[in-house]
Amino acid sequence: MFGGLRSSEPCARRWWRARDACPPIAAGFARLTLEHVGREYPYKRDQVLTGPEDVTLPSTLHPIFHGSFDWQSCVHGWWQLLTIARLFPDLPEAAEIRARADEMLRVEKVAGEVAYLDRPGTAGFERPYGWAWALALHSEAARHEAGWGAALEPLARAFALRFRLFLPKLSYPVRTGAHGNIAFALVLAGGNSGRGHAACARMNEATDRHLRAALPHLDDDYMGGHWLATFALLALVRPI
Repeated sequence: MFGGLRSSEPCARRWWRARDACPPIAAGFARLTLEHVGREYPYKRDQVLTGPEDVTLPSTLHPIFHGSFDWQSCVHGWWQLLTIARLFPDLPEAAEIRARADEMLRVEKVAGEVAYLDRPGTAGFERPYGWAWALALHSEAARHEAGWGAALEPLARAFALRFRLFLPKLSYPVRTGAHGNIAFALVLAGGNSGRGHAACARMNEATDRHLRAALPHLDDDYMGGHWLATFALLALVRPI
């Protein structure tokens, strides 16, 4: 599905923008993600149980983001889908994305996601990686005219408030290369591409190496379907 990018291609992101191959790749990304954003099992919870009544279905706890194995992956899966629908609105998959978004990104379902944040023991829920993806999703949704951004705004405001309350408590930046990384979360949440930074050339080279290695294998196994396609798209669409 994604084998069109040759390992010798000098710049994967320029290839993405210049070649006729980009719509089929976008369609492949969309098909992968449409298969799992609504798939409830397997699912990994991030939950503190306070009593037997807390043991319930993932879709009860998270009316929107109960697929893709875990909450954060479902959120960035939706970011990927909405981004593809905006960039490639004529794809058949884009029509399915819009229909699914109309069904899922609704005020009453967002209220259920916000309600989860009011439960005991949720102050650190998905901090900061999931927070950042939620804000990125809202930013993308707001670029569409379907009302999805307005529906997601209460959730975005809740996570923006959590950032404001959490960041002053940090005595040092968290720089581990995993979900707790503060720099990644803040850049993603703020939509800052980092253009002009002295490290941009090195980052662009690393991005191209990653894409050349990853694109042919996105649909090989669970890792591709679960999250790798989102990060490939994130690398492809950010400014050169």
